[in-house]
Amino acid sequence: MGQKQTQIRTSPSNTGSTPGEFDLIERFFKQRSVDHPNSAIAFGIGDDCALINPSNNQQIAISTDMLVEGRHFLLGADPYLLGRKCLAVNLSDLAAMGASPVGFTLAIAMPEVKVDWLESFANGVWDIANEHDCQLIGGDTTAGPLTISITIFGHVPKDQSLGRHKAKVGDDIWISHQVGDARLSLGALRQEWALSAEEFSAVSQRMHNPTPRTALGKHLVGLAHAAIDISDGLLGDLNHILHQSSVSADILIDQVPGSKTLNSKSIELQRLCKLTGGDDYELCFTAPKDKFSQLEDLSSRLGLTLTKIGSIIEQAPTQRLIRLIDSNGQELSSSLSEQYLKSFDHFK
Repeated sequence: MGQKQTQIRTSPSNTGSTPGEFDLIERFFKQRSVDHPNSAIAFGIGDDCALINPSNNQQIAISTDMLVEGRHFLLGADPYLLGRKCLAVNLSDLAAMGASPVGFTLAIAMPEVKVDWLESFANGVWDIANEHDCQLIGGDTTAGPLTISITIFGHVPKDQSLGRHKAKVGDDIWISHQVGDARLSLGALRQEWALSAEEFSAVSQRMHNPTPRTALGKHLVGLAHAAIDISDGLLGDLNHILHQSSVSADILIDQVPGSKTLNSKSIELQRLCKLTGGDDYELCFTAPKDKFSQLEDLSSRLGLTLTKIGSIIEQAPTQRLIRLIDSNGQELSSSLSEQYLKSFDHFK
């Protein structure tokens, strides 16, 4: 972690002297790996920089995400689940490139030191880090509004990474597992619609504790062309692939998979949550049609549902990037399509 001593206010509930930066690092962020350290890490915490050994015929994949209280997570969020989620969203970025995790840095700004909060948060971080063999190799702490920033490192076979720019005309479009539950639970919290206690319990974990599809991402190398993780909404994120690949897409919107709870709601609410909802962190990817049976086999091996939801088509100047087609084979009107083509914007 960082080398500069930083003063952070102690919570009134804490006793004793204020822990300094190095005290926090030693207590909460010293390596807790249950397995042997990742061999790709030559040197982790303890110096001005960490050192990573790149493997032969591998490329280093790097991603950074910042989570700000009140913007990316709710005030008073469970610290254990927050610790898991802040690393999960970075692991999901690696998965979208087909990369395997190696290590990560963690920087935290917090208005005051709350020992119990930090203990729970650190437990969440370490649990998911060890699940994915991803080693903490550095970071920083400072005083300020609660903000968590992670930079993650992974590796992927040279020139074989998945990428948003690699979709090809004729590719099928696939999605992992289900989408929409995170948006459904957020809407309930915002009182946009009502859910029973049982329904909310069934869907809220998707928002608070997403599952990064790292195993799927690694297995898609050599099978898929393009991929993206769904963080800001299925159609909004798919748009990034289409723009960067200079292609368009037909999406069979009523084939987009959702949970039993979401599928029990009105068709309008289903579509809103599945097509525009973020925070799912499932993978949307494109693959050649002749890979269909191999993807079905992969789905079976991983125990993870993979659903074909559309296809990549040629881009036409007078045509929208995404054509939305309902269960009757009819294209949605322009006004209705525009409603579903909006995605989350961090500055709005």
